[in-house]
Amino acid sequence: QMQLVESGGGLVQPGGSLRLSCTGSGIYFTLYTMRWYRQAPGKERELVASIFNRHSTSYADSVKGRFTISRDDPKKTVYLEMNSLRPEDTAVYYCRGDRSGVTTNWGPGTQVTVSS
Repeated sequence: QMQLVESGGGLVQPGGSLRLSCTGSGIYFTLYTMRWYRQAPGKERELVASIFNRHSTSYADSVKGRFTISRDDPKKTVYLEMNSLRPEDTAVYYCRGDRSGVTTNWGPGTQVTVSS
């Protein structure tokens, strides 16, 4: 079972940028599609971005053009580059992997707050 830990969150001003990291463990990291989710208080957890490889990525409409997902398999890490941040991006961000219908556990999440 792969364990994941998110990091890189913090407080940023509207229009600012932040890069989140999610680091896994184990020898099967490359087999997983990796995904970033976020959840704000009172809202459902939503899928933000997904990546299987550099040629296969997808984004929620709300972040398309502003966020970029990438991965570094030797480092067992997936990144979320967040640009042009808005207050509505404020949430706890989580990562999770899946393959063949099986999902990893959630990581602990990292808080992103966009406020002036």
